[in-house]
Amino acid sequence: MLRFIKWLFILLLAALAALFFWGYAPDTDAAQMERKYGSAASRFAKLEPGLRVHYRDEGKQDGPVLVLIHGSNASLHTWEQWVGILGKDYRIISLDLPGHGLTGNNPAGVYDSASYVRVVDRLLTKLNVDKAVIGGNSMGGGVSWAYALEHPEKVEALLLVDASGQPYARSGKTPLGFRLMRMPVIKEAARFIAPRSIFESSVKTSMSVQSEIDDKLIDRYWELNRYPGNRNATMQRFSNSKSMVPGTKERLSTIKVPVLILWGAEDNLIPVTAAKWFAEAMPQAKLIIYPNVGHIPMEEIPQKSANDVKIWLDGLGTQAPSP
Repeated sequence: MLRFIKWLFILLLAALAALFFWGYAPDTDAAQMERKYGSAASRFAKLEPGLRVHYRDEGKQDGPVLVLIHGSNASLHTWEQWVGILGKDYRIISLDLPGHGLTGNNPAGVYDSASYVRVVDRLLTKLNVDKAVIGGNSMGGGVSWAYALEHPEKVEALLLVDASGQPYARSGKTPLGFRLMRMPVIKEAARFIAPRSIFESSVKTSMSVQSEIDDKLIDRYWELNRYPGNRNATMQRFSNSKSMVPGTKERLSTIKVPVLILWGAEDNLIPVTAAKWFAEAMPQAKLIIYPNVGHIPMEEIPQKSANDVKIWLDGLGTQAPSP
């Protein structure tokens, strides 16, 4: 029996050593990442004690304001192609939420919907934006409708792109990275182990238009996930079942501004049935479902999705803010 335990212990140590050898990935260097993934438009705002948020304020500065909020484990870079298209007519503000991109950790250790709504509001206040079109993808979509409920007087219209929020929505094939982060023991190992192959698999599960996936895109997700503080923030979010409060049709029905819902029919993370649920909750919404598209339309079909947003925005007759 003792011999069996001894060999079992040796095998476990060997397996752990092999696991670390295969997937060990330390945090990336913050300064290097800011040089690589920052841009001339990158700015950093101190919104709370110790919290420095990366954002970009681009496009037509005297145009109507569109605020774009990324999804879980993503960054403001997910909107770059939209910015290039819509920025000719609109002022576009994007940001890295705490625990994402080049923002890094929140010293308060809070990563939930309410704190994200507060960060967005403080950034807009700092930029003297009184009213805007608020939009987001996935988790960022959940933050967007939560913002519209919290600050209805500041929202001119609402844009939801494969947004989170429907209670008990069940996906068909959750990306590998998300599944691993929900496993109690495995997610702790994610502090040190983050093989690029897992991120490649997750991206390919999330995006149906595989032609838009390249090494640069995968590296961006992989490296920014390892920006100092981001992995710990991710574990905190995934371990807190109440971090993102689900919506209800009753609450969402109180949103009266124009709404555009964009959804990929092949979304493996949040099923397309959720798009119809949102549309039922907000009857004034315009719903567009894209065949053969997954969870991230703005990266999979950037031109088509941006054009649809432009047509919708132009039809709203939104006004530029007063000087």
